Amino acid sequence: MNDPGGTLAGFAAALGAGLLIGIERERRKRSGSGRAPAGVRTFALAALAGAGASALSQPLLVAAGALLISALSTVAYWRSRSRDPGVTTALALLVTYMIGVLAIGHAILAAGGAVVVTTLLASRQTLHQFSVDILTESELRDALVFAAAALILLPLLPNKDIPWAEGINPRRIWGLVVLFMALQAAGYVALRAAGAQLGLALSGLVGGFVSSTGTIAALGARARDAPTLRLSCVCGAMLSSVATIVLLAVVILTVWPRGLIVLATSLLAALLAVGVSAAVAYLLQRGKAASSPAQGRAFNLLYAIGFAALLVGVTAVVSLVSKFFGDGAAAAATAVAGAFDVHAAAASTLSLAAGGKLGAADIRMPILVAFSTNTIAKLVGAFVVGGRAYGAWVSAGLGLTAVAAWLPMVIWR
Repeated sequence: MNDPGGTLAGFAAALGAGLLIGIERERRKRSGSGRAPAGVRTFALAALAGAGASALSQPLLVAAGALLISALSTVAYWRSRSRDPGVTTALALLVTYMIGVLAIGHAILAAGGAVVVTTLLASRQTLHQFSVDILTESELRDALVFAAAALILLPLLPNKDIPWAEGINPRRIWGLVVLFMALQAAGYVALRAAGAQLGLALSGLVGGFVSSTGTIAALGARARDAPTLRLSCVCGAMLSSVATIVLLAVVILTVWPRGLIVLATSLLAALLAVGVSAAVAYLLQRGKAASSPAQGRAFNLLYAIGFAALLVGVTAVVSLVSKFFGDGAAAAATAVAGAFDVHAAAASTLSLAAGGKLGAADIRMPILVAFSTNTIAKLVGAFVVGGRAYGAWVSAGLGLTAVAAWLPMVIWR
């Protein structure tokens, strides 16, 4: 190697990796006749052997070392007197050797790999308990469905617009389905981990930073399947709109900070209203969801597809409105765009103001219109996916929020 310092660092990383993994394995070794064959010294020597083979830049020597480690592990496996010898230690020894090979030239990556391997080995009991006692059959099936949808089907779909379908992109559509499934699954995980009230509230708040509209619909699906959780889902839906308001403030500060002076009262009023709505739903739900089932389906694929179809329909309408009526008026244009993405609509209006094409007083109306049409889109999703009862509760909260946003403009006109 041309860099002695790098080579020395690689050997140090290899030794550290071998010792770290070896210490974990040493603690698992039994005593007496059932004692495991490999411990801290064996793992350290295997890592150093890999580093030495790599430092000599001899690929055949590296391969020979891997074969030797595999052969020794195989012999130890067959000579083991344990009824269940397992192959974890043997595989860990081979992985340690490969980490040693990697350490020469990639010391940091090798060190990180050693930490990951040690964590996996040390988490044996936790992983076993999760796999056998906590994870249910339906949850495992849902995880496989989600993995297939996100990792197999999504990359295979064409990533181009269909001209005759108003520019609809198949991959983008299925991406919405995957997003909706992920939001439903996040709510389910939060429900199981933290309980109905706190779990669904937190999942709503976090999900709102991804897609408030999708989060409201996902919580609606949960409320339809478990009516006893309806108010907790409403609380989460309201908190997702907190994320909408916070992100809107961030967009204003990023694109045109002066706009925050104009819109501060509206944003604060809306934030207060949605906070009160969430608090009311939270207090009304208190104690009512304790007996609700903690297990079930992580997501509903049909609801996910239906939600994506709803958003595609909204997009098509937006495209047709823009085509036939144009984007001449700022308020009309942002109203159309805001139904799908209030932040993008606000950014376009703020960009005009930053460029001097709109006055400071002229940005409030278009942005509030976009906020209102976005609220309507959320309400449609709430009623379609969550049903009338959930939709009515969400309508009350979001309606109050929209009115609060407009109130400062009406008072101080």
